[in-house]
Amino acid sequence: MRIPCLALCLAAVFAAAAQNYTGPLPPQVDVPYLKHAENLVPTEVLEAKEEKGKKDDITYIIAGAASSARTPLASPVFLLQADKVLAAKLALYRLESRNGRREIVFSPKKQPRAIRVELTPLNTDKLYRLEVEESLEPGEYALSAEGSNQVFCFQVF
Repeated sequence: MRIPCLALCLAAVFAAAAQNYTGPLPPQVDVPYLKHAENLVPTEVLEAKEEKGKKDDITYIIAGAASSARTPLASPVFLLQADKVLAAKLALYRLESRNGRREIVFSPKKQPRAIRVELTPLNTDKLYRLEVEESLEPGEYALSAEGSNQVFCFQVF
């Protein structure tokens, strides 16, 4: 009797944790969308290329100097209908724009700082709200899952 009661209590807690959402749904799965009021703007979906640098540095290169996905919001909000992308594994990084491309350098001695993002499950199956927890400076940014070269780029202007 204790196990079914515990299972019901856990189900109630998880159901309560999911927020009720009635806005527009992302038209495509596995793409984070910038939420601008009732409009959804898709992030730029690209593949970062690895380039070996000095010592053990790895530079990840993304084509183009600036993203086509733009937001004026310093603390953007994203909606993601997840299928293959693991929402909990997404990290946000600032990119440097150099020589007509965007890049980020990872080295054994100095790792770039991931920007905190709060993940909230919404009432629809595998729908998530991602909120940047700090104000972003104008510039280029990318969401990426650990172990993947797929990036979801956007620009704060």
